[in-house]
Amino acid sequence: MFGPKSILGVDLGSGGIKLIELHQQKHRPVLFTYGYTTGSQDMQKVTEVSQINSRGTGGLIAVSESEIKEADSLKMETLAYSAENVDKYAYALKTVYKDARCKAKSAVVSLPVSAVFHSIVTMPKVAKKEEFNSILRAEIQKLLPRPMDELSLDYQILPGPADSKSQRVLVNAVSRALVAFYTKVFQKVGIRLEALEPESTALGRALVGRDQSISMIVDIGAQRTNFFIIDEAIPITHHSIEMGGNRISGILKNILQIDSSLVEQIKFDMSAFLETARNKVLSREKFIEILMPVVDPIVKEIEYSFGLYLSQAGNENRRPEKIVLTGGAAMLPFVDEYIAQKFQMKCYVGDPWARVVYQDGLKPVLHQIGSRMAVCIGLALRNML
Repeated sequence: MFGPKSILGVDLGSGGIKLIELHQQKHRPVLFTYGYTTGSQDMQKVTEVSQINSRGTGGLIAVSESEIKEADSLKMETLAYSAENVDKYAYALKTVYKDARCKAKSAVVSLPVSAVFHSIVTMPKVAKKEEFNSILRAEIQKLLPRPMDELSLDYQILPGPADSKSQRVLVNAVSRALVAFYTKVFQKVGIRLEALEPESTALGRALVGRDQSISMIVDIGAQRTNFFIIDEAIPITHHSIEMGGNRISGILKNILQIDSSLVEQIKFDMSAFLETARNKVLSREKFIEILMPVVDPIVKEIEYSFGLYLSQAGNENRRPEKIVLTGGAAMLPFVDEYIAQKFQMKCYVGDPWARVVYQDGLKPVLHQIGSRMAVCIGLALRNML
């Protein structure tokens, strides 16, 4: 009862389960324990049936709206969120929880980008709460490809001029079926689900903090790469492409002619080797050329996202200041330098541990896994900063 506040951050991404437990001591977040699985999982497939983003409303989906309409989405969700899948994820989560010797009984959990509808709504300023809710729901309904009663909504009023007659509202919506699925999984494990947050919110908290400038977080996951524009410490836009660490693994496997089970270790060893022997064995240009099938789509998406955002009214004369890389493949050498040179701005691999207190002896290990743990660190930092 009188011990330190503790919270779990849990990321159920396609690259496996990642969790971290932080304790708040003397108003500072302190690392207690962490754990993760090394194998991939099909959480991405579980959430695909509820994907509701579109390019016009701030995101990109892996399946088209017409494909969703053609399928019996109700039956698909029933299958995806079945008792069998609940048991499967509960067992995996419970195993990691026990192996890491966690003690926290409440958790903040990430929502995959592909499962979250994300949009900014402009509406008139009104004094009454009831009128605000009515207008907001009416505006959102115009954008949603699914009925309002099938979704859970969350919104945030964005800062703006005090004398303006209009206001901007950031809206996130997610399938109620997905929320129920997460709830059942955590109930089965015996952990209270304190909150569900989009990955963008967690990454912004861990990697950008309260920085008010325009920046972009590029999260290179196992299957997808996500792009988040952060403005005044708020994730404003996100886009996603089907390109990630698995594609890099495939390239290295073909070049080196090695077994798939060795690729991940090779990726880490190569990064460490090239960082200490730059331009002696394998030049920067040659390494980037090898990874160009992956790097080029990422660069084009960064350019597209910045161009679209800066063309909006009020943003024409503003300039982004930095690009922050994260995700399992972000540690590959030369990639940050290549992107920095391409856009003539600061680009670096973010350090999600920067706001967390931990033992100095853990630094080498934590540095190695930092990029893949960024989401769950940001989740655990909720209400601690």
